[in-house]
Amino acid sequence: MEKEGLRRLKDAGLRRYHHNIETSRCFYPQIVSTHSFDQRINTIRTAKEAGLEVCSGGIIGMGESWQDRIEMAHLLKELDVDSVPINFLVPIRGTPLESLEPISCADALRTICIFRIILKDKMIKIVAGREIILKDFQGLGFMAGANGMLIGGYLTIKGRETAQDHALVEQIKELWTE
Repeated sequence: MEKEGLRRLKDAGLRRYHHNIETSRCFYPQIVSTHSFDQRINTIRTAKEAGLEVCSGGIIGMGESWQDRIEMAHLLKELDVDSVPINFLVPIRGTPLESLEPISCADALRTICIFRIILKDKMIKIVAGREIILKDFQGLGFMAGANGMLIGGYLTIKGRETAQDHALVEQIKELWTE
């Protein structure tokens, strides 16, 4: 989007703009072909210039390296985004990434830790795929450094029932108050 359009959205009451970078600059061409990485970065910078908060993160487990994950976290820090959603790839039949093995729970937790170390003061949310990758260990995602989550459904997969997530939040609150 152009700055004028983003300013108009802000004037109309928009506060936060969501625009994922998806992965690192080096790995991006293997995942996205419809627009350039620089277009994504420019949109984020323009949204910040327009006075909007920016929510930007990506998808982990698309075949990227640990270095790609680290580079993505450093770029998000450089862009000074306000909130970072970490999605975990759930391979879906009929898509180009259908044959990928999902990452392990341990690798997901390590990734959250890396993002927390690099993005010290940012909101880090665990999002799509957390139910499948972290399974019963979703609470550990918060101990690893996440401080938020999206609940309900996502763009390509169904999340779990919101009541389950509300119960998880209550359990996490109990852990932190003991």
